[in-house]
Amino acid sequence: MSPTITKIESTEFSYPLEDVGQNPDGFSLVYDPGETTHRKQFALRIHTDTGITGTYVGGNSPAAAQINTFADYLIGKDPLKREKHWSEIKRALRKYDRMGMGPVDIALWDFAGKYYDAPIHELLGTYRTRLPAYASTYEADENGGLDSPEAYADFAEECLDLGYPAFKMHVWGSDEWRDIDREIETVRTLGERVGDEMDLMLDPACQYETFADALKVGRACDEAGFFWYEDPYRDGGISQHAHRKLREKLDTPILQTEHVRGLEPHSDFVQADATDFVRADPEYDAGITGAMKIARMTEAFGLDVEFHAPGPAQRHCMAATRNTNYYELALVHPEVPNPIPPVYEGGYSDYLETVDEDGTVSVPDGPGLGVEYDWDYIEDNSTGSLHVYD
Repeated sequence: MSPTITKIESTEFSYPLEDVGQNPDGFSLVYDPGETTHRKQFALRIHTDTGITGTYVGGNSPAAAQINTFADYLIGKDPLKREKHWSEIKRALRKYDRMGMGPVDIALWDFAGKYYDAPIHELLGTYRTRLPAYASTYEADENGGLDSPEAYADFAEECLDLGYPAFKMHVWGSDEWRDIDREIETVRTLGERVGDEMDLMLDPACQYETFADALKVGRACDEAGFFWYEDPYRDGGISQHAHRKLREKLDTPILQTEHVRGLEPHSDFVQADATDFVRADPEYDAGITGAMKIARMTEAFGLDVEFHAPGPAQRHCMAATRNTNYYELALVHPEVPNPIPPVYEGGYSDYLETVDEDGTVSVPDGPGLGVEYDWDYIEDNSTGSLHVYD
């Protein structure tokens, strides 16, 4: 008989980030000595009548709210029919961004791997088991951390010494701190210090207010030989026309589509010649199922897909994808650890020192996601938001 989903649990929990605050606008995490920021995430458990539970820790409040709208649909269903559930839920969430699909789909893949006693990347079709990584920084600050071109270059050299083959900077993210000339100087300083030894990337995270500023910084990337230029300005990362025009005037490849959701908008971006590299994220783009659809579409166009953010789901996707270059180990900083929840048991890590001397990380080889979560920590730090569907 086919397995059946019997219950779904979603638990919100909080964890502290020491010496981390927010930039003056309050929208981004930055190094801030003496401050403590509490961050929330969600832990999902999909129980079945086999005794095997599919799990995933991640997501955000909007995604959790969407899960509330469709979780009941899954009760009594076969957890192995992921493609069917993906299609039905996609239609049900047609008025929304569909981010609620990601955590559920990942947990269903975790169940499948445990059910078949195989890691997810084997179910997808393994291409590699070591992943080259790039160091992806916190946003810049003015608090004594990543606060100058020299500080960025010093940290890039530190990452190079650890084995990283590539380095990505995020910029100063507020009106009070933003200075285009300083950002151009940082790009040039990075190029001079490590450009011959590392692939360099720039991600303004849609900070630049004008096409002119995006063009100025992009031309500095050209001069410094940057590997890619990502989400530069205030269209929010979604204008195909704007990024096609920017591509026409720059040599540095553009990386877009982190901020469009789903397969079809990604495909439209590629067809419009609006990006060179394509972003995909199993949490943002409707799960492992959705992210791999984007990866295969990108392959058909002869382009590369770059998976966003660190995590076990991203590692499995990358392990099963030929046309991809780097694992994003984010967010890293010389003074504070990556802001991931301390919920992994058994040695899994996405901290700065995770890479080996060749700058690679491994792919979990246990069943499913191949990671174990500390459920005692999650429950002890629950914020009281627990949803049970049965």
